[in-house]
Amino acid sequence: MSFAGKVWRLLVGIKDALSLIFLLLFFTALFAVLSARPSPGAVREGALLLDLDGTVVEEVSPIDPLTTLLSSAVPTQEYAARDLVRAIDAAKDDKRIKAIALDMSTFLGGGLVHMIEIGEALDRFRAAGKPVLAYAVAYTDDSLLLAAHASEVWVDPMGGVAIEGPGGKNLYYAGLLDKLKVKAHVFRVGTYKSAVEPYLLTGMSPEARENYRQLYGSMWQEWQANVNKARPNARIADVTGDVTGWIAASNGDLAQAAIAAGLADRAGTRVEWGQRVAQVAGEDRWDDTPGAFAHSELEAWLADRAPSTRGPAIGVVTIAGEISDGDAGPGSAGAERIGGLLDDALSSDLKALVVRVDSPGGTVTGSEAIRRAILRHKAKGIPIVVSMGNVAASGGYWVSTAADRIFAEPETITGSIGIFGVVPTFEDTLAQFGVTADGVTTTSLSGQPDVIGGLTPDAQAVLQATVESGYQRFLGLVGQARGKTPEQVDAIGQGRVWDGGTARQVGLVDQFGNLDDALAYAAAQAKLADGAWHAEYLGAGQDRYAPLIRRILRRNGEARGGEASGGDMFALFARRQAGLATRVLADMRGMLQVRGAQARCMECPAPPAMPGADGAEAASSPLRFLARLLLD
Repeated sequence: MSFAGKVWRLLVGIKDALSLIFLLLFFTALFAVLSARPSPGAVREGALLLDLDGTVVEEVSPIDPLTTLLSSAVPTQEYAARDLVRAIDAAKDDKRIKAIALDMSTFLGGGLVHMIEIGEALDRFRAAGKPVLAYAVAYTDDSLLLAAHASEVWVDPMGGVAIEGPGGKNLYYAGLLDKLKVKAHVFRVGTYKSAVEPYLLTGMSPEARENYRQLYGSMWQEWQANVNKARPNARIADVTGDVTGWIAASNGDLAQAAIAAGLADRAGTRVEWGQRVAQVAGEDRWDDTPGAFAHSELEAWLADRAPSTRGPAIGVVTIAGEISDGDAGPGSAGAERIGGLLDDALSSDLKALVVRVDSPGGTVTGSEAIRRAILRHKAKGIPIVVSMGNVAASGGYWVSTAADRIFAEPETITGSIGIFGVVPTFEDTLAQFGVTADGVTTTSLSGQPDVIGGLTPDAQAVLQATVESGYQRFLGLVGQARGKTPEQVDAIGQGRVWDGGTARQVGLVDQFGNLDDALAYAAAQAKLADGAWHAEYLGAGQDRYAPLIRRILRRNGEARGGEASGGDMFALFARRQAGLATRVLADMRGMLQVRGAQARCMECPAPPAMPGADGAEAASSPLRFLARLLLD
């Protein structure tokens, strides 16, 4: 009994010790989560620091804690454009905020519409008599567009300005596919539906070139007009015309060349910029790091200035990213997830619904599922308004046909009314290695589509008919929504992409305006008084794990010190080039993954390139890249 008692006491002791350890771990984790959340108490008198160390997006993507921790890579920071605008507008009238410190040392960019919206918010802040001080090492199109709205633009002495302008070269794989004897069976409707041209041609078709010139020309004019309005003395022609002569005039000093062109005001290190901010906003009494200044972080500021929930609600559902059939997102538009959000809101007393679209489209079935979910709200008799962001093309326009009124910006990219599908087959490729396909079939569609043995004529006919019937369906939806005949829609369809200004002229858009304008219109249609309603974003919620995960993964050496950490002009160009492998991988996946007929604008300008697993893998290991390509 004595021995058994000792064993029992030992087991009880082990159990108690384990319980204590787990309790300690639990409370430690709980403390970490709570401390990682933004606290309104962290708001201090001084500057509002907008340290944009990532990308500006329509909808922030959630972080998968397990995957991220296993990868040991710090996720790219994303900022919702509406959060930045809300933060700036709230700071405009708050006496605690003396200035905005706009640090874009590691800014990766965003869409043109978002940049202009944030720039306009900065103008409103300055109109209140408060300065905006911007800093970066290497300015490019997006960061320069924001900096143009600043009171003072600082550039690091080791940096400069490089204006790229919209456009660039696409990759064409027809020659490669011919050498590999891969057959890319393309099914499409639309003279201008150039999304599939990389698999068919070795260069751009005349129709696609015409469309691109018109689209990019309009975007380029809008960018220049916005910068010139904010900085009338800016000489953009010097920077984009004779680049070599412009640099030589400043003896090769890119920072001084930027100042000479009126695109920057002062050259200085981040420490010197911080000291200048401290002169305006005050010194940081708790931080003696060189260049420190009194400030409030963005997350704490947003937590302190929560939006009003007074009055009835106008629902806002966001369709951002590629449209798919599943539950993907936020940050991508999974039709099952978005449809679920809309159906859950049917029981709510929403007075109107605003659909915010920032999507190049995706699957036809996913687009139609979202449209039908919107129509279920329309059946309740409430106003339905669409607000277009950077891109609302193809499937993004498909879902917009459910609206009573469509708002867009002149810089919005829309249209691309067309359908396509791609099915690759490898019968000729495998035959070179002695691999053939054989079997018993009962009909001409048995085993189709057969990527090993090839497509039968009947299978090709079925797939082409699917695309054509989908296009006719698309024309009918647009015609019914816009009061046009299918023939009239076809004349402005055919896959052609339009800028927002031209889209309004051809009748695809009702009026110019941002999300706030769309909300105000919806409120007026619902007969709600000004200020007596609030916007309710369906499915919106803070990712509670993101700050904690970033804190865990961020090494001590990654914290920004006194000097710039964004890299010089070489780093800027290298970052652009790093996106090439990701683009190749995406193009190949687009051909190899058969996901049904697509209402997708692949020719629309891509979002800013972000460092990612695919791109890093492709760049670091060509063999792994090819292996994954084949396995996918």
